[in-house]
Amino acid sequence: MRTFKTIPERGDFGFQQLVGPHKVTGAAMAGSRGFFGLRLSKSSPFGSVRDEDGNIYSFVRSLMAPGGTPNPTKFYYLNNHVDGVNLRMDHEKMARQALTPLPVQTLEGDTVRWTNQPGEAGNGWEITANSERLTWREDGLFQLEGRLLGPGLQWYLPGVEWGTFYVSQLWELSGVCEGRPVRGAMALDQFYMAEGGAIHFQKDLVVNNNKHVIWWSFANLYEDGSWEVGSFMVGHDHLGYAIFSNDKGEVRVTTDIEGQTRHKDGSYFLESARIVIEGEEEWEFLPDPRGEMIDFVGGFPVTAQQEGRWQRVGDTRKPSHWLAWGESDRRNGSARNVPGADI
Repeated sequence: MRTFKTIPERGDFGFQQLVGPHKVTGAAMAGSRGFFGLRLSKSSPFGSVRDEDGNIYSFVRSLMAPGGTPNPTKFYYLNNHVDGVNLRMDHEKMARQALTPLPVQTLEGDTVRWTNQPGEAGNGWEITANSERLTWREDGLFQLEGRLLGPGLQWYLPGVEWGTFYVSQLWELSGVCEGRPVRGAMALDQFYMAEGGAIHFQKDLVVNNNKHVIWWSFANLYEDGSWEVGSFMVGHDHLGYAIFSNDKGEVRVTTDIEGQTRHKDGSYFLESARIVIEGEEEWEFLPDPRGEMIDFVGGFPVTAQQEGRWQRVGDTRKPSHWLAWGESDRRNGSARNVPGADI
């Protein structure tokens, strides 16, 4: 049983999250209704692919909902070619793409479509998604598509004044990026916030209270054809969840999760990390040497974003392609209720 060392006020549940799967449909992804008194703020597709040389290409686009409150993210594109060492923002290529503060959204049958506004400055783009497949085209930059991996993931965190309802779908990806064949995976996340709330920015119950230690989404696709995807968080008070699914159709959820992070000396980026599910199942983070997104540090998001791979300790399957884009924050601590410190 959980133990409360301090007693919260009415309406405060000590940062306990409700977590579970959900059915993915085009209509649901296109829906404009709110949940739990919260409104859809925006959708955020993001992912990473790798070429045959192991170079990483990462990207995220903001799909604002009507009435949503923006944060600084519009379109980010990162790769290893800027300095040959880290995962850097490629500002030259980013500047060519349409930023699209509010996209055109349509729904036809089971397929939702987002695209740039007609006549907007910059290269056009289009994202389509339904209950089976997703496509993402950024003219002059990449064209990718892939299948849905498992059911969607969702968690809800109540608060006294405002909460967060967070919905995610995970997809395999393949195609061409900068003229190179690539493979990887991505997430399409959707955020429901209080009026005026914006993820990672304002009225964000987790980030604005400095509560989370580690937060990741991952997808592992193996050479034997099997796959496993998931999302998890570990933070202070009772904050924490994990939801995993696989090619066998198994879906597992829990809020019994602990974690431990170790940051490199003088760095906001991880040297290693582990999580433990329900006291026995252990997972480890394998940072990609070229996966540190150093341009985010000191900017937005406020946490250190990093690519690598999560794997269950002792898993001997050989990965084919994967996604592990997430964040840690050494200022928030290295484990649940362990104080942190800045550099």
